[in-house]
Order: sequence, then C-alpha cells, then structure tokens
Amino acid sequence: MSKTALHGTSRASGAPSTGPIDRTPVRAVIAGLLIAALAACGGGTTAPPPDQPFDDATVYSAAPDASLSSANEHTAVTHAALKLEGRTILYTATTGHLSARDAASGEARASMFYAAYTADGPKAPERPVTFIYNGGPGSASAWLHLGSFGPKRLAVKPPGTDTSSLFPLVDNAESLLDVTDLVFVDAVGTGYSQAIAPHTNRSFWGVNSDAAVFRDFVRRYLEVNRREASPKFLFGESYGAARSAVLALALEKAGVRLAGVVLQSAILDFNVDCGFLGARHASCSGYLPSYAAVASHYGRLVPTPADPDAFIDEVQAFADTTYEPAVLAYLGGQEQPDAALVAALAARTGAAADLWNGSFNLDPTTFRTQYAAGVLLGRYDARISVPADSPLARDGDPSLTFVVPSFDAAIRSTLRDQLRYTARSDYVMANPDIGVFDPRHNGRMLPDVVPDLAAVLALNPSLGILSMSGRHDLATPYHQTERDLKRLNNAPGLVLRDYDGGHMTYFDDAARAAQKADLRAFYARSISGGQ
Repeated sequence: MSKTALHGTSRASGAPSTGPIDRTPVRAVIAGLLIAALAACGGGTTAPPPDQPFDDATVYSAAPDASLSSANEHTAVTHAALKLEGRTILYTATTGHLSARDAASGEARASMFYAAYTADGPKAPERPVTFIYNGGPGSASAWLHLGSFGPKRLAVKPPGTDTSSLFPLVDNAESLLDVTDLVFVDAVGTGYSQAIAPHTNRSFWGVNSDAAVFRDFVRRYLEVNRREASPKFLFGESYGAARSAVLALALEKAGVRLAGVVLQSAILDFNVDCGFLGARHASCSGYLPSYAAVASHYGRLVPTPADPDAFIDEVQAFADTTYEPAVLAYLGGQEQPDAALVAALAARTGAAADLWNGSFNLDPTTFRTQYAAGVLLGRYDARISVPADSPLARDGDPSLTFVVPSFDAAIRSTLRDQLRYTARSDYVMANPDIGVFDPRHNGRMLPDVVPDLAAVLALNPSLGILSMSGRHDLATPYHQTERDLKRLNNAPGLVLRDYDGGHMTYFDDAARAAQKADLRAFYARSISGGQ
C-alpha cells in the first residue's frame, strides 16, 4: 500500500507536512484561533518572584530492591524567559518530586522526579499540559528534556560526529512552550525517581506496574497544580510510546480524559519486531524502507531516484507485497529466495547481493555491520557511520556513543545551575538493572499495545494520535510502526509522519522544525475534538 493511502499520512523533509489536518478551511480557522489562544497564555510583563533553590539531602538509589522510607514532594522553583517567533514567553520551572499515590488508599507508592515548564500568567481553559518521557525501559527522560521541545536544547548536529567538545545548550526556537506546558518525568529507577517503602524499585519494573505508577503521578500532578480542566497530552519515545498506550487506557479508565497522544519513534508490538526477536523468529521486512533510505543517504542507489519520496513509497509497497511473503515462506522452510528477488533487494538498498543471499531475512545488526567493509552504521541514526575500529564504535552504536557525554554532563549542569536543584546522588541516565523488567501484558509474554490504543479510542473516539518517526532509525523502523498502527483501521484522529533523521528525529534541525509545525497543528486539531 502506498504511504499516502494511510489516513493522515505525509512525509516531511524539513518543510511542514500537509495532510488531512489542514485541508478543510473550517479546520484551518479553528486551528488558527486555538493556536492564537494558546500563544496568548502566559508571557506577562510582571516581574517574577524570586527563585527558590532546593538542596535535596535525600540519597537516591536505582537498585532493584531500593526504596525510600517516606514521601518527598520538595521542589526547586525558578523563572526564565524564552523568545519564540518574536514574542517573549515568561515561564516557571518546577523541579523535584511528586508522589505517585494509589487512588483508592492514598498510599504514596513512588517519589517521581520531574521538571515542569509552565508559561506564566492566567491559565486559559484551553492551555494544554503535556507529560513527556523516554523509554528503554530504564532510560531517564533527559533525552527529550534537553534534546527535543523544552525551552533549552543541546545543539546536536547529526550526521556529524565531532566529539572535540560538548554540544552547547541553546535557547530552543522550536520549543513547544508556546503551545503547551511541559512536564518531563523520569520512570522509577531512573533520574532521581524511586519507590517508597514497602514498595521497591522493581515493584514498578513491568509493563502494567510501570503504566500504573505513571497514571498515579499524572493524577497527582493534575490535582496539586489544579490542571484537571486542561487538555491533557502524553508524549512518549521508543518504549515510552508503548507506555503511552497502556497509560492512556489506564488514565481513561480512571476518569482522566486525554486530548492526544504523541508517539515518538514507537515500538508497539514486540512480537513482530525482528530487531527485538531476531531474524530467525520474525520477519525483517518492516526494516526494508529504512534500508532504502540509508542507501539513498549514502548515494548507493544506481540510478539515483529522481523523486526520493516516490522511491520510498515504492519500496514500502515492495516490502509489503513482495518481500514479506517471500520472507515468511523462507522462515517456514518452504522456499529459498530466487536470484531475481535478491537482485531487486540489492538494487533498492545498495547492499550487495552476497549479503542478501547470506541473510535473506536481513536483520538491522547484520545490515549495520556488513553494509560497507570496515564501517559501522549507527543503530539510532544510520546516517552516522564510523570506521569499525573507531572509539565511537566501542559500544556498538556510534549514533548514541557520540551524544552520551554531552547529555550526561548537560542534565547535571542544567539541574544544578539553571533549575537550581542539587542532590547528593548521581542522576541515573540509564539503569542496566531494569533488565529484570517484566514484559508480560494482556496474557502475552511480550507486549502488543495496539489493542490498548484501540480500547482507548473506544472510550474516547475524539482522541488524537500522532506518530512521528525517523526514516534512518534502525532501532524502531518507521514502516513497522505504521504497519502496527494500520490495525487501528484509519482512526479519524490518527496522523502519521516520518522525517529525515534517526530515532531522535528532533536532533536534526530540519526535522525538528517540521515536527514543531506538525505538533502545532496536531494540538490545535486535538483540542478542538478533531473538528
């Protein structure tokens, strides 16, 4: 099926996408009025109150069996300004902990660390609040906090790999603060989030328990900050997108109605992802369009496609109608690939026919390590490549290795110097102990959260869902995500977007600008109920 046959789908390469969300004049007027109203919130000229630093004496642990003895809801409060599109927005940053409390008993089960950015001034009823988190499981949310749509971002410049200095922290011209208040929150066992006794961190290391503790945090934040009437959005990346599906259903069942869910570089059904299961257990055909995009980036297509977007559309159709059936027959031991099909795969990906003959169901690890002799391609962003013996290849993914030092240093300095929050323990960017995470969900050994999204839509048909992916992402391939979301049967509020870039598409300047335009339109449409 052509990409344009999917409801709400278009491709973005640095310019704002067009699609069903802006084809109707009435919708355009509504969107314009809502965005104007949102932009009018905050940004007053009254002098802000003084900052309130907080020196947290609590020592936090990310160990599986660790827990805090009591709840902690202390925060640091600071004030700053951001210029967006010629207008200055004054905002308040609140950094610290809120307790995720059981709705029935009121028991504080976990102390969740968060950083919230809220525009100053009276809150209009239509001013949204968005809860944002990374995934892993085991990843803190510093990537989204300092890389995507917050007031500040690290100026990453992919696909360059210059590591001579740390990336500078700059004002974010694509911040979403003119559209929504932003709450970046860390999962239990990451950042400074920790369980409260008698619970331990591992109590919340599972698909269902993780979503439940996030539900309780969201409810607590809305209650404490009196935001129950605000339009509410979830924004999750990678496993965080899977979390969003389960969390959205948990919130809807708890009486918290959502306006929209943003899925960034989503993995939704682990049972069909060959990068997760391996090439002997699942088809890798969902990766084929990403391989083709990589070939286009490196100029390995002969002849060079006159229309790159049309070429990718053709590869998507080829992956679904030709390659997928052949792979399934191959995995079933029924057929070996014929020479014509291997030649067609080589022509569309720039990978040698010998590679396809040796690995017909070509998995992303084999593709990255054998695509070019002596070269390793990035997993999170395959546009980044280094010699196989480069220091950037030491951890297996140069697209991650070259950015980790900057984010690791920046989250600590940002918390200490700008948000005025200091702690006695280290901020946990990634927690390897969450390897004990329980993946069971809905009676299956591995999660498939598409039914959760379908159940949310049954409860809340006006819910907006925006999926945003990078074409060069070999961790969560965009076409597999789109295949999964096709199971929602063209839900009216579903919008699909893909961009030039990797897993963290927002690192790319052109993609980030396109994402901001798509997000602005999505928020306006979702708040208006899809009208």
